[in-house]
Amino acid sequence: MPKKEKQGVVVSNKMDKTAVVKVAEYNKHPKYHKIIETTKHYKAHDAENSCGIGDVVRIVESKPVSSGKRWCVSQIVEKAN
Repeated sequence: MPKKEKQGVVVSNKMDKTAVVKVAEYNKHPKYHKIIETTKHYKAHDAENSCGIGDVVRIVESKPVSSGKRWCVSQIVEKAN
């Protein structure tokens, strides 16, 4: 089974070797057919502390690194200004 991948924006990088990534998901309302955005925050392991706030990153699921981290930063798609 392949590992799940998600793409999102780094919201916080204050923790050591950890980045909080906000991932948006878009679904259509079953009755009204309006597109609804739901967001979720994921704590991702960033071994080199290379992520900055506002960076667009791709995260991949992994084995638990700590009690709250189940994702790892695989690549930085776009750096923030």
